[in-house]
Amino acid sequence: MTDENRFLYDGPQELLPTLVAALERVVDPEVAMNIVDVGLVYGVVVKDNRIDLNVTMTSAACPVTDIIIEDIETQLDRDLPPDMLIHVELVWEPPWTPERMSEKARGFMGW
Repeated sequence: MTDENRFLYDGPQELLPTLVAALERVVDPEVAMNIVDVGLVYGVVVKDNRIDLNVTMTSAACPVTDIIIEDIETQLDRDLPPDMLIHVELVWEPPWTPERMSEKARGFMGW
């Protein structure tokens, strides 16, 4: 996955920069990097005033899952129209791998 296409997106193109900016403010505290660069966002669909996000964690034992999901909702709610419904789905397939990380994240981690 390239840095330009870090997650699947189906929705209005004019909304994509706002979504990416909001999601980049959500930090995985275990690695001190935003969830987009870590590769935790799998896909976003925007349709009929609803946004559906599929996200994962680096491990099923992640102790900060609830914090990350709450922060995703908070950051999106801050930037999206007030009538937009936000639904975050935690998924485990396909499993997260370090290959999902951006070049920036790999450099930060020393990979």
